[in-house]
Amino acid sequence: MRGNMTRKLVLAALFAGLGVLLSALAIPVGGTRVFPVQHALNAVAGVLLGPWWAAGSALVTATLRFAFGTGTVFAFPGSPFGALAVGFAYLAFRRDWAALFEPVGTVFVGAVLAAALISPLLGIASGGLVALMVAFALSSIPGAIIGFLVLKLLRRSGAVGKETDTTDGSRRSGV
Repeated sequence: MRGNMTRKLVLAALFAGLGVLLSALAIPVGGTRVFPVQHALNAVAGVLLGPWWAAGSALVTATLRFAFGTGTVFAFPGSPFGALAVGFAYLAFRRDWAALFEPVGTVFVGAVLAAALISPLLGIASGGLVALMVAFALSSIPGAIIGFLVLKLLRRSGAVGKETDTTDGSRRSGV
């Protein structure tokens, strides 16, 4: 049990570190930064670590990117909900294609929260929801696809175990 927690902590930190390290690849779009790498990391982390560890890793990444000036405040509602969506989808289906649920959380929960909570504070007009949904989709859809492909490569290479169909939750993804 303790070894599994240590492994999850190390992987979550690795995903957060990669997100910060690769944040120079972000592209400014309006008040946001399109960063598909973060969504790919969320997709992989959601499958390999589960919803809560993946969301925690995404929040650490958002915090560090914001502190270093390579991210925006929109990463706080945008990133963790995609990771949660993937993690819960993987718990339900036990298949790597759960990674493709990342845009569901990012666009339909994260963008709505960003529009409701952050946009008014920044003085963004009421049409900000559509703009945020588009920007979040531009980032999360390619990121989810990349994350899914990375998972397939990791499985094929043997770096992580095979997908599992256990219903008792005894073995998640073979990490």
